[in-house]
Amino acid sequence: MKLSRNGLRASAIGALVVSGALVLSACGSDNNNEPTKDGGKTSAAASNVKCDGAKGQLLAAGSSAQKNAMDLWVKNFQAACSGVEVNYQAIGSGGGITKFNQGQVTFAGSDSALKDEEVAESQKICKGGKGINLPMVGGPIAIGYKLDGVDNLVLDAPTLAKIFDTKITKWNDPAIAKLNPSAKLPDSTIQAFHRSDESGTTQNLGKYLSATAKADWKYDPKTKSWPAPGGQAANGSSGVATAVKDAEGSIGYFELSYATANKISTVSINTGAAAPVAATTENASKAIAAAKVKGTGSDLALSLDYTTKAEGAYPITLVTYEIACDKGNKAETLPTLKAFLNYTASEEGQKVLSDAGYAPLPAEIAAKVREIVPTLS
Repeated sequence: MKLSRNGLRASAIGALVVSGALVLSACGSDNNNEPTKDGGKTSAAASNVKCDGAKGQLLAAGSSAQKNAMDLWVKNFQAACSGVEVNYQAIGSGGGITKFNQGQVTFAGSDSALKDEEVAESQKICKGGKGINLPMVGGPIAIGYKLDGVDNLVLDAPTLAKIFDTKITKWNDPAIAKLNPSAKLPDSTIQAFHRSDESGTTQNLGKYLSATAKADWKYDPKTKSWPAPGGQAANGSSGVATAVKDAEGSIGYFELSYATANKISTVSINTGAAAPVAATTENASKAIAAAKVKGTGSDLALSLDYTTKAEGAYPITLVTYEIACDKGNKAETLPTLKAFLNYTASEEGQKVLSDAGYAPLPAEIAAKVREIVPTLS
């Protein structure tokens, strides 16, 4: 089955806009602030899993943005396939890619596609092949804040860039006041928090700022490490969310589920649309729906439009990928890898995402993933 990129995009627009919540737990260390998992509905879903020779242990690591989805997938897969163990460590995108390129895991989860140098490095592990990006789910990155008396805060990209680059340090700065004329902004210092670990969440925020505030954010948009001076660091999105929750006058970035779980107020973004856009799953869907496939061959890396001005489209988003070798996989783990990824991308595997608050893949992108996985060798 041949699918054009235009076809993928068109289908994505329909499927993602009507899809369910995109709530993701953060790309970072696992902890008690994460949303609760599904109560254990495995029997029906497990009955549709095709084991196809799966056996033994499958090691994987990376983004914990997909951790709750992974928990469901692993539970169902192991229930259906006797003697199989899938061990996924939610250690963050950067850590997962490192382990993958060192040959320590069979696949990695990442909230950003492999960089060119990471693809080149993967060729040492993927004998005769390379690492490829297979999208599985996406969602919004919220800008959370704690500011007593300010329940609704609007920021635009240049102002956000200056805050995180410590060029704006007071909450009543004229740039913030202009965007919030009715708010009672205090003359207090802004405490800006960022990730201390390598993260696809950081990278996606950097890509947004680079694309929309070029004059104010001059850092490498490809880096997963926080590039700007100043501010305060915390480990994982969970650590950033906890810091923001506990500190008056603070601001930080993390997946929307952490804002929801911690009851943290979130910023609406002035994108140039008729009205500022709130950080909601539905609004993120509108932005992600316009994603284009930029990968070639069996690689399905997506290009997100961070500069969108579409009405109601929240622009700070991410897509989580499973990263695997297209060729050169180990013979002893290949059947299990293919069977597991076939399941996660299957209609049955995608349906269980709704139980954990995720959005299923757009239909034709899922079909393309299902077309590619059996070709892994």
